[in-house]
Amino acid sequence: MKYEYNILRAEQPVDTDAGWDKPHWAKREAVVINNYMGEMPRFRPLTEARIMYDQNYIYIIFRVKDRYVLSMNENINDPVWEDSCVEFFFAPDMNYPERYFNLEVNCGGIPLMHYNLIPRKQFIKLDPDDIAKIEIAHSLPALNVPEIEDPVTWTVECRIPLDMLGKYAKIDLPEKGVIWMANLYKIAVNNSNPHYITWAPVENDVPDFHLPRFFGSLRFN
Repeated sequence: MKYEYNILRAEQPVDTDAGWDKPHWAKREAVVINNYMGEMPRFRPLTEARIMYDQNYIYIIFRVKDRYVLSMNENINDPVWEDSCVEFFFAPDMNYPERYFNLEVNCGGIPLMHYNLIPRKQFIKLDPDDIAKIEIAHSLPALNVPEIEDPVTWTVECRIPLDMLGKYAKIDLPEKGVIWMANLYKIAVNNSNPHYITWAPVENDVPDFHLPRFFGSLRFN
């Protein structure tokens, strides 16, 4: 199965307010993040995402129908993947599809972002002042301790400036016909329902999201 997502151009700038059902998003197809790595959790979150673009920004929103939701990290570039977290990994230069950004945002809206090189474990940690230029809206409080055991739906919406990305890497600017390689993830490590979920399947014996050879493709239209 080929994992490809067609990204439509935003008709006008999109306000960042974590609103999954607002008109800007209502016409956009959602991708479902439902391929599990590692041990199957007792509860399976339903995670969806939508993406748009314009000449200045990439817009992405996640919606998670979840339980056992936890967020403890409070600062940019903290290990937010330990919390209930959504992630957007993308390679914006088709000449180097193995070089990619990883944007990870916990349910409380705290981000981490690196630019990853090859060989593995070589990366550039983005300056927190640059990461702060990403507008992030979230439907839950910044801290969720103790975990929310009951069913809850939460959203995270991001507006990512293209010029900020260009400080760290060559970017194939989004326009009709451009393709980026990417994957989308849902993760929780330190809650009582740990899980590792991907959009495009990742074939590996142990959970590992940092395998760009398994990325799907984002086609700009």
